Amino acid sequence: MTIQCDTREHKQELERIQHQFDSLGVSYFKLKLSVGDYMDINNPYLVIDRKKDLQELCSNVTQQHKRFQNELIRAKEQGIKLIILCEHGADIKELIDVYFWHNPRLDEYDWIISEGKPRKVQKYPKATTGEQLYKSLCTIRDKYGVDIHFCEKKNTGYMIAKILGGID
Repeated sequence: MTIQCDTREHKQELERIQHQFDSLGVSYFKLKLSVGDYMDINNPYLVIDRKKDLQELCSNVTQQHKRFQNELIRAKEQGIKLIILCEHGADIKELIDVYFWHNPRLDEYDWIISEGKPRKVQKYPKATTGEQLYKSLCTIRDKYGVDIHFCEKKNTGYMIAKILGGID
């Protein structure tokens, strides 16, 4: 198996994952991909788009919605099966777990002066909840045929190779 890694992948993250590939005996090289971050050169119709955590995925789905949607459309038009691999951690193992996720942005507060007294107010009262993100991800799954997988950072290289069919 030889994995093509997108050149736009963050340098530190790519180095971490490449070390994992090295320990698994998986070959890799860097070259720009039209969608996603990782692809087995023997199957260009299966691509993984890695997300560092639910915060990044949430940002893609909400704040960067148009750019992210364009990538989903591009994958579908090119006949590419896109897999989102989110490295959130041990507490998120499958899609349903996202429903119960608590967005840390909901816990951020600012102090304001109101009627001469300091008052604590929620900084991001409209931050996406786990339930909202779960529903959005289900829509993306159903509309674009995207699979969504989760792993811990220590297993990302293994999961990429496994999903792409290089190891059991």
